[in-house]
Amino acid sequence: MAKARVNSKFRENIRIKRDEPIATAVDVRPCAQPGCKEEGAFRVPKSRDELSRYTWLCLAHARAHNESWDYFKGMSERDIESFRNDAVTGHRPTWPLGKRAARLHNPPGGFSFDEHFGGEPNEAPKPHRPERQVTRVQLTAFDTLNLEPSATLNEIKARYKELVKRFHPDANGGDRGAEERLKQVIKAYGVLRASGLT
Repeated sequence: MAKARVNSKFRENIRIKRDEPIATAVDVRPCAQPGCKEEGAFRVPKSRDELSRYTWLCLAHARAHNESWDYFKGMSERDIESFRNDAVTGHRPTWPLGKRAARLHNPPGGFSFDEHFGGEPNEAPKPHRPERQVTRVQLTAFDTLNLEPSATLNEIKARYKELVKRFHPDANGGDRGAEERLKQVIKAYGVLRASGLT
């Protein structure tokens, strides 16, 4: 009995929403095509210049629009090629490697870093000569190849190829002296490779 009283007390405090009429008329966006009575449920871009602004069309007119859409209509071949090249980088600005550094040395129309700080104007860059500490074994290897210890990687490889061709037994008719010299060249190159210089 007490339980029934408690339940009825709760029922008095509960507010029940009255039945409201269900909205049956939903606002329907009409197709933007003149004379069309269908719902405009599909958005299409207004133009190539306004890709973020849309027109709403029905399914049939959206299909017709997509079939006839030509993004490149009215563009020249040069503009199309430029668009394709820019699309590779997502239409963001790019520059070749080293371009920023080159601007410091030869800026367009004015102050040159090299001129200001003692370099000759428009002087061709000198090849980089690595300064390295060499061991006695490495110094002997450079002497065997007739190179300075500051030789670049390309110079070392070029000299090695040249000496291998010169002292190869096939080029010297099986001469034992040339064969011994070839072994020394190969060993010297191996020393330089093992030390990470090539």
